[in-house]
Amino acid sequence: MFIYSFKASSIKFVGIVCIALVALITLIAFVPAYSDAYNGTSEPTAGGTSAGTANKNDTTVSYKYEKVKSADDAAAFLRQFGWSVDAGSAEVTEVTIPAEFDKIFAGYNELQKAQGLDLSGYKKKAVTRYTFTLTDYKDAEGKPYDGRVYANVLVYRNRVIGGDVCSADVSGFIHGFELPRGE
Repeated sequence: MFIYSFKASSIKFVGIVCIALVALITLIAFVPAYSDAYNGTSEPTAGGTSAGTANKNDTTVSYKYEKVKSADDAAAFLRQFGWSVDAGSAEVTEVTIPAEFDKIFAGYNELQKAQGLDLSGYKKKAVTRYTFTLTDYKDAEGKPYDGRVYANVLVYRNRVIGGDVCSADVSGFIHGFELPRGE
């Protein structure tokens, strides 16, 4: 027969450990994981569908927003959207997302939100911006564009968090990674 006696301090210790375990289990069950900042997926969401997924003519296309560690990876990211980039034109710059969004940056963030991304969670963070020259940009009607067109990819911790395709012309344009389709 095995007999073990507890002192009052031992009972208190076991009680504290049990309470700590219950608290830990509760936190695990109710607090979202880091990747759940994007609604439980590895990619951000927009409009109820994954931003990494585009529905074109009833065909689902999946895009990868992770594992972008170099300019070559950023160029490969853009190629997912059908862009041809001049890899030799890659410009890599570290930029800081502002703590407060002015009117212009708030508008830029609306562009990001339209493509399922959001820069609000990255305020004051230093991110890497990859800028490429697009080699054969065609507009929504399929017409070649005469001016220079650039693609910017914003990366934080090897994940694409934003970016755009834009013209350097005075009367230029800016849009998300996907080419807007003409109506």
